[in-house]
Amino acid sequence: MADIGRDPVVVVGMGRFGTSLALELARRGTEVLAIDERPKTVQGLAGRLTHIVAADATDMEALRELGVAEFYRAVVAIGGDLEASILCTSLLVELGIDDIWAKAISHQHARILERIGAHHIVLPEHDMGERVAHLVSGRMLDYVAVDRNFAMAKTRPPREIVGVPLGATRLRGRHGVTVVCVKRPDEEFTYASAETVLEYGDVIIVAGPIAKVERFAERA
Repeated sequence: MADIGRDPVVVVGMGRFGTSLALELARRGTEVLAIDERPKTVQGLAGRLTHIVAADATDMEALRELGVAEFYRAVVAIGGDLEASILCTSLLVELGIDDIWAKAISHQHARILERIGAHHIVLPEHDMGERVAHLVSGRMLDYVAVDRNFAMAKTRPPREIVGVPLGATRLRGRHGVTVVCVKRPDEEFTYASAETVLEYGDVIIVAGPIAKVERFAERA
């Protein structure tokens, strides 16, 4: 998921995804209001999250009493109960939350959430499966889709661009991708420029449309 900032965030649903998200946000200094309808779950997390309450997030009055309408961002992390996920999201839309993130367990679920007003859809299982598939295939060292048709990949430079200044390779015109960063062995990543000359053993970060990034990585 993209960085959703330091503004206070409501996270609804303390399953694996919601709990991990809430704890990571709190670790980064973001104030979190965590909501789950299961008292035992809330009790188990009370020592790790400062603000966590047991409440029914499909009840508008409960959301109002908790002051959810005052928040700018909310994450609906409910996965298994589609009805609760959809109803909670619709209530957050009705409350006027400006930035709503919602977890979906299928593309059909995602379409429904989009139609009722969720601003961002997260498909954790699908996204992770896609990422791992790229890594297992051996073509990439790491892979992140940053939009529906745009990705960044960590890979090795293909032979054709080794020993040549990047500006002379015409990568963007020939392959539709851009080398953003480069890492020498035992060094940190640095920004790549037109004058950068890649060497065997380097690791590069490449950005571009997903299909073009994939094709480029296959050349490594």
